[in-house]
Amino acid sequence: MADSLLDRRAIRLDAVAADRDAAIRLCGETLVAIGAAEAGYIDTMLAREQSVSTFVGEGVAIPHGTLGGKELVNRDALAVLRFPKGVDWDGNPVSVCVAIAAKGDGHVELLSALAEILLDPDQAAALREATEVDEVLRLLQPVGAEQE
Repeated sequence: MADSLLDRRAIRLDAVAADRDAAIRLCGETLVAIGAAEAGYIDTMLAREQSVSTFVGEGVAIPHGTLGGKELVNRDALAVLRFPKGVDWDGNPVSVCVAIAAKGDGHVELLSALAEILLDPDQAAALREATEVDEVLRLLQPVGAEQE
């Protein structure tokens, strides 16, 4: 893989959002800023959230677009946004969003690998509390390593 799934520029550890939709927009804007997706992808991320919550537990959400949004993805990528003050995600507190842009079915393996990491309470806690980009890269490195 020429590009890493997780670009240092896509890790923001001091994000602030008033609500769930604002958090999703920030995630999408980050994916757009690194060239992984077109601006229209953000709307598909919001649409996905309307149909099914991307909250996965342990203070983590994994926002991603709808199947129709794939045509707006330039390359598979992740963005990690940490919200130190938290975001109300339909009644659940979220402090970390791992946003996904995926062209093909790559997101299925990505979601699976991410879920494994994030459902480990120690790993999820470390991610929620990370204040250094290198720490986030280290925690999520197994996700990038499993991709070809």
